Amino acid sequence: MSKRSFTVVVVLILIFIFAVETSAQAKKIKDIGQYTFARVRGKIPTPEVMKMLVERYAADIKVGFDQAGMSEVYQPFIDQLKTAQFEDTTWNIGETVQWMLFRSQGKVKVSGPLEWAGKKPVEVFAVKVKVDFKTYTFIIPKPCGNIAYVGMVEEIPEAVCSLKVSPARANIGDPITIDMSGTKNAKSMKVEIFDKQGNKVASKDLTPDAARWQTKLDKPGEYVFKGSAINLAGKPATNPCEGKVYINNPPVAKVVPGCVECKNYYGRPLTFDASGTSDSDGEVTRVVFELTGPDGKVVDTFTATSKPYTWQKTVYQEGNFTISVTAYDNDGAVSAATEDSRKTITVTRKKFFGLIEGGPMLAHGGEEYDLPDYTTYLYLRTGFFYWLNPDRFSLMLTAGAGLPLKGSPWKTIIMAEILANLHFGKFYLGVGPGFTTKELGDNYNRNNGVDAVGQLGFTLYNNYLRMSHLFFEFRAPLDRTFDSHKIALGFRYCF
Repeated sequence: MSKRSFTVVVVLILIFIFAVETSAQAKKIKDIGQYTFARVRGKIPTPEVMKMLVERYAADIKVGFDQAGMSEVYQPFIDQLKTAQFEDTTWNIGETVQWMLFRSQGKVKVSGPLEWAGKKPVEVFAVKVKVDFKTYTFIIPKPCGNIAYVGMVEEIPEAVCSLKVSPARANIGDPITIDMSGTKNAKSMKVEIFDKQGNKVASKDLTPDAARWQTKLDKPGEYVFKGSAINLAGKPATNPCEGKVYINNPPVAKVVPGCVECKNYYGRPLTFDASGTSDSDGEVTRVVFELTGPDGKVVDTFTATSKPYTWQKTVYQEGNFTISVTAYDNDGAVSAATEDSRKTITVTRKKFFGLIEGGPMLAHGGEEYDLPDYTTYLYLRTGFFYWLNPDRFSLMLTAGAGLPLKGSPWKTIIMAEILANLHFGKFYLGVGPGFTTKELGDNYNRNNGVDAVGQLGFTLYNNYLRMSHLFFEFRAPLDRTFDSHKIALGFRYCF
């Protein structure tokens, strides 16, 4: 580039800069009222008159705002002017406005920047219009009714944090709702959760559009929820913003069975004691017992609503049973399953009994010996009773003596027998071999021998530890004459 060309370029740049600076400078005006937007007749107008003019010329005002590039401010200007405060002030010498809406040859126009250079200040109305966080200031010179735009100030308000936490008392795993929707003037929010020791256990970033959060806490104790809010300028809120929640300690359930190896407890009451159940920060309101049988199915349940929280249950089954207890407190918290709240017991049935039995018995005499047909004996036997299959099959072994109610030739006899019994309900039928010594003296042809014994009996009482029977017995000799048969009634007590 030649020296001459360089000089031309520099001159052009300087001319452009001067033109820009000149256009940016405000035009000085010394009088006002030549180009009125809406002429005001009579005395100096009141705010009510100015509001009426604005409403009347709303369409022309929109044209002016569009020309000024402030279309978004037009509608708030029209709406807010209806109730706005008109401040009496002055447009002082040397003060500028960015533009002024006026009318020339019937057309609405907008000036550039204007500086007042008159001899004295001009009386004006000042009006402020708010759009979001921006405050626009307009002045309306009283003599002409023109609308002039002074400037805009962005007023970002302080954020005001609001935090609501509910419920104030909850149980482990209950939903906790955090609500920061009441926070004002914030672009972002945050909530942090601290335990009693000051350890942060959780946090969540929130926004005005998503100001709620729901969470759960898995440990008991007191928690502090701290909220924070940031305004559009990035400044945090300074007001207190906290909430507290107490997570209830659940009750601790404990059960103690009356026995673990419950020998011979079939058909007898089992006792389960949950009086050791406790709640460190409340009250136990109920304890639910659940008994599970050997097949894994629930046998029965029971709810105790008052101390001492015990339950008695009778079972009619042998095997391993599981007793579980669950406690509930006044806040609805539920105890966790632990070794102390769940126990296994073994229930067995008594199968072996001692017994004693006795009653009257008739021993057959016979015409061949010129004796009465039957002679009465009283007998007493002891022995054992054993359930092979409870309530279905049993075995009895007894032995004892019979005493005749008459003297010679009748003798005291020794009896023994072993019976297999079939039970059907309260009745049973028993059969088996027996042994009886001879019932007559040596001058009579009667010998010791084996009998076939049959019994038909009825159960009078059975609490599974004790039993009593009433029975009829027939003893038929197998290796002797049938004349040696005997008939008996008896009462048996098993223990």
